[in-house]
Amino acid sequence: MDASDGYRPATISHTVRTLKAVARRTNLLEPEKVKGFLGKAEVSENRKIKICEDLDRFYKLKHIPFQKPQYQRIEKLPWIPLEQEVNAVIAAVGMKTSCFLQLLKETGVRPGEAWQLTWMDINGNIITITPEKNSNPRQFKVSEKLMVMLNLIPRRHDYVFRRTPNSELRNFRRVYIRQRNNIALRLGNPRIKKVSFKTLRHFKATMEYQKTKDILHVMQILGHKNIRSTLVYTHLVSFESDDYVCKVAKTVKEASELVESGFDYVTDVEGYKMFGKRKFTVRNRQLQVASTRLTRHCCLVWKAVYFRLV
Repeated sequence: MDASDGYRPATISHTVRTLKAVARRTNLLEPEKVKGFLGKAEVSENRKIKICEDLDRFYKLKHIPFQKPQYQRIEKLPWIPLEQEVNAVIAAVGMKTSCFLQLLKETGVRPGEAWQLTWMDINGNIITITPEKNSNPRQFKVSEKLMVMLNLIPRRHDYVFRRTPNSELRNFRRVYIRQRNNIALRLGNPRIKKVSFKTLRHFKATMEYQKTKDILHVMQILGHKNIRSTLVYTHLVSFESDDYVCKVAKTVKEASELVESGFDYVTDVEGYKMFGKRKFTVRNRQLQVASTRLTRHCCLVWKAVYFRLV
């Protein structure tokens, strides 16, 4: 199993780590013992399916007969954090990690795609994403805030976020998890422990669907080739409320910003443009911050860290 077989380096690395973990617990060359171990292992059914896929590749390479055990895949809806929680984490981590998280939040790219980002992929405020997992290439116009953060990163080599050209994403992720858990403890909010790199992809997709109500647009942003992969986000947002948010635009710039935020033009009143947007709810989470004290604390952390960096 190598790159010449069409496997990505990340897939090969993950498979090797999985096989080593299994080999430490049972005899990898005896499939029946491996099946027995998997049956008793305290991991999810979805994880067992993934392990079996890695084992199947290994046994085919070794020409060892292996009948994959059948496990039932359990479909779960992605967990979506509050935006205040995401912003609190971005404000409190290190400069490079903060920029990495902001990129994931604004674009919804996969962590591996962001990890591959080079300085050549950045042209002004346009970022070109090299796809992974057989998805489509994309380009994003990013915010001025993100561009400022990117310009603070030293340009030691071609890659934007890597310490060295051969640095691995899993090590970068390990450092982030340690920082994130400390933030959760400091803010007294255990939900922050669930804010992962992948979570921000789900966050972006859900917010885009809420704003546009266009699943094909969300599909294009995520780079999905199969719309079935994108449809899960339609189950996370509910537009059942009859309440609307109303905004007034006095200038062309204000009107443009409202349209970009998902507001629809309604009518003119005394020379002003009226825009409206239906209130929405995101299932499986509350839309209020845990407390006013937490909100205040998050703002103070953000300001302190931001001004220290700038």
